[in-house]
Amino acid sequence: MPKNSKVTQREQSHEHVTESVADLLAHEEPIDYKSSALNVGGAAGKKVPQIEVPENDGRPAWNSKLQYILAQVGFSVGLGNVWRFPYLCQKNGGGAYLVPYFILLLIIGIPLFFLELAVGQKIRRGSIGVWNYVCPSLGGIGMSSLMVCGFVGLYYNVIIGWSIFYFFQSFQYPLPWSDCPIRKNGTLAIVEPECEKSSATTYFWYRQTLNTTSTIAESGGLNIKMTLSLLVAWIIVCLAVIRGIASSGKVMYFSSLFPYVVLFCFLVRGLMLKGSVDGIAHMFTPKLEKMLEPQVWREAATQVFFALGLGFGGVIAFSSYNKIDNNCHFDAVLVSVINFLTSILATLVVFAVLGFKANIMNEKCVVDNAEKILGYLNSNVLSHDLIPPHVNFSHLSTSDYAEMYGVIKTIKEGSFTQLGLEPCLLEDELNKAVQGTGLAFIAFTEAMTHFPASPFWSVMFFFMLINLGLGSMIGTMTGITTPVLDTYKVQKELFTVCCCVVAFLCGLLFVQRSGNYYVTMFDDYSAGLPLTVVVILENVSVAWIYGTKRFMQDLEDMLGFRPYKIYFYLWKYVSPLCLIVLISATVIEMAISPPGYNAWVQELAHERFQSYPPWALAMCFSLIVVAMLPLPIVFIARRFNLMSDGSNKLSVSYRKTMMKDISNLEEQDEARFILGAKPGEAPLSPPGVTAAQRTPTTALLMPQNCM
Repeated sequence: MPKNSKVTQREQSHEHVTESVADLLAHEEPIDYKSSALNVGGAAGKKVPQIEVPENDGRPAWNSKLQYILAQVGFSVGLGNVWRFPYLCQKNGGGAYLVPYFILLLIIGIPLFFLELAVGQKIRRGSIGVWNYVCPSLGGIGMSSLMVCGFVGLYYNVIIGWSIFYFFQSFQYPLPWSDCPIRKNGTLAIVEPECEKSSATTYFWYRQTLNTTSTIAESGGLNIKMTLSLLVAWIIVCLAVIRGIASSGKVMYFSSLFPYVVLFCFLVRGLMLKGSVDGIAHMFTPKLEKMLEPQVWREAATQVFFALGLGFGGVIAFSSYNKIDNNCHFDAVLVSVINFLTSILATLVVFAVLGFKANIMNEKCVVDNAEKILGYLNSNVLSHDLIPPHVNFSHLSTSDYAEMYGVIKTIKEGSFTQLGLEPCLLEDELNKAVQGTGLAFIAFTEAMTHFPASPFWSVMFFFMLINLGLGSMIGTMTGITTPVLDTYKVQKELFTVCCCVVAFLCGLLFVQRSGNYYVTMFDDYSAGLPLTVVVILENVSVAWIYGTKRFMQDLEDMLGFRPYKIYFYLWKYVSPLCLIVLISATVIEMAISPPGYNAWVQELAHERFQSYPPWALAMCFSLIVVAMLPLPIVFIARRFNLMSDGSNKLSVSYRKTMMKDISNLEEQDEARFILGAKPGEAPLSPPGVTAAQRTPTTALLMPQNCM
């Protein structure tokens, strides 16, 4: 409020608040928007006030715009950008996949991201408070969002714990996953059979890190190493969140920027490796026919959806600490573009390194099969006449082996399969798509064992994963704590510590020896469908229940300019339609695909798909039901007046500031402050207040037809 306004002058004079106002604040009576003149959806003829949002309402605020942008970038840019996007890009047509992804980013990602930023910044509350204000009947949106945040936070921090374990294991030379362990049997020393059948990095992951069981039904007890790593992860997250945005914002300076330093270092180092160009060329070679497959568009939409963190509540929570006139449209575009470019950068890094690994593995394949051929030549199984004269077995190139392989396959067509020779094609190695833990903890770690100074690069890589995970985890926890602290009177430090302790205890499920299978279960079922439903209800509540035209006008009042007309059509028609198609495709995919998981079979030393037992199947679907349960419960409870209307409660700091301003106005100013000149007319602004600063608190409150 301007320094020369009468409200400010009265505050500086230390005049006492009137007795009636003091009584109001003491009793903390909720303001009923339905029966009062504050109802923006009231009947015609009622006087509709417009109350200015107090800038100093006691709510924490970001120290700078940069700090806020880094927090949003840190939340949206996570582990999925490094190990999910490159996999989808390879699987769905290479460079051709970027076309549907970018299109869906423009028509779904940026508009919905802008919508969440706007409502959070306008109402200055967490997800529960925001959707209670917009439409109390759909107040369950915020609660479902909080539930999903809780489920995701439980297993996401386990992945950070795995990264912490690998980080500390990296301070060794050679790296502990470089070679298979040797088992002594009396005087004989033999290679561990499980490792010999798979690989050193695979063995280290499944046996020495997870010590996993062969089925989800065998718990195997707690894995002490992983339990301690999870405890460290939760302590770090708790300390970052408990200090609030002032502290977590400073953490974001490092956790958001450091991954880019590491990615650029890996890109430069990767481009210097033999075969890196092969990997990048394979990655971006477009397979245009893939663009016609519906599955590609579904997976692109899902990736856009989760890459920006839509529906989690973290976006709304972070934006609620902004100034009311902050340009959130610019923020939405900027963060979305940074997210997209980060995915491209990570893809370049991943496939430069995997191209190097593919060349190493291909050369090893050539050497192994050349030894087989030499054995067949020495035992007269093959004739020396089959070998081209220019072939030198001591310096055998991949092209020479390919020529020799082709000749033998042609001549020995009938008995060729019995020879057990492999084609050793670089393309086959590059086509071995890996994602998630398989990429980070197996494929990438194996590639780094061939780097010069491999421990240094391993430390950098896993420290980067820790920072990426922490940025997203802080946003997820903020999506839990902010709505609760805004809605209920609880001590922040105590509540945060309790959340972390409960989460750690629940997280023990994931650090059993079978815990990896539960991580897969939660990743597949706890977030996908519930979050999609949450976001489409967010979209519908603003665009159809509150009204897109009214929302566009509110944005103009808040930002000082009217957003592009295209947003009107995207919010009202395009985004809801795309989300409905996405939900339908997700349900169909879940119905068609048999629910199961890839179990590590110790005797066979490889993964095998197994169906979930009945109890685990019930657990899968209970995750979906529990996450979505607040939606119908809140709707029914408020429909039949079984639950108090969440829209009728303002935060204590908000109400105190508002009532203090009203009590200090003179009678003429108070009448002008509360009543417009005409029904529905905007308020008169104090001297010096621009249109961008004239921001009604009730602009996003529940319309009358919502209930």
